[in-house]
Amino acid sequence: MTDTLLVQSTRANVLSKLMSMDAIRPLILVAVILVGWDLAVRLLRIPPYLIPAPTLVIEQVIAQWPMLLRETMPTLYATLGGFALSALVGIPLAMLIASSKTVESYLYPLLVFSQSVPKIAVAPLFVVWFGFGVLPKIISAFLLGVFPVVVSTVLAFKSVDKEMIDLARSMRAGGLRTFIRIRLPHALPGIFSGLKVAITLAVVGAVVGEFVGSNSGIGYVLQVANGNFDLPLMFAALFVLSMMGVILFMALDAIEHFLIPWHASRRPDINGGP
Repeated sequence: MTDTLLVQSTRANVLSKLMSMDAIRPLILVAVILVGWDLAVRLLRIPPYLIPAPTLVIEQVIAQWPMLLRETMPTLYATLGGFALSALVGIPLAMLIASSKTVESYLYPLLVFSQSVPKIAVAPLFVVWFGFGVLPKIISAFLLGVFPVVVSTVLAFKSVDKEMIDLARSMRAGGLRTFIRIRLPHALPGIFSGLKVAITLAVVGAVVGEFVGSNSGIGYVLQVANGNFDLPLMFAALFVLSMMGVILFMALDAIEHFLIPWHASRRPDINGGP
């Protein structure tokens, strides 16, 4: 009897620890969503051509995995290219805006205007101008990703403590030294916030570019599946696309953790809560 209670207590402790792990909680939520999805399809008798059962989607992912993996590569290249361009253009542009009210008054309205234009409406122009290669997809990803980078970086540099800057000036620190030691470290959390939003939007931008002019990529797979009313393949492509966005986001989050482990968001909960 004692051994049985000990085994049950051990299992309960292991289950409690697993439930408290940050990496396990999303998997539990995904499992609950899949079970609810499957039950809804079965109980409501929804036909597969409207909403396929998750088992059909999983079977399609397994059956079409070589093709899906092959078509993921062009989308991944366009996403990374657009994201890199967003960072290389957006961060220096935000630094320029944050350092000058005059520059901000000229550029900020243009940035808001460019973001208000639907990208699906201007994406065909990129195909006309740059052809059917990867460049139009990179530009579409860049246009969607650059705005959050600029906005977050501007706010980050404007939020640097003025007293710290005054202290550096009183100690006769030069502009470059003040930037490296004070401005940039304090702005990095805000910069990474914009970059993490940009990496997910870059995935969307790459797919938008593939919708209007491409014969490869996940966007092309979605178009073909939609034209053939192959909903399991469409859901499978959406699953692969979502996983790519999650992996890229987690990779960027790991880089942030490595570069700014001192930030408050990276500290353990002082109250000991989950």
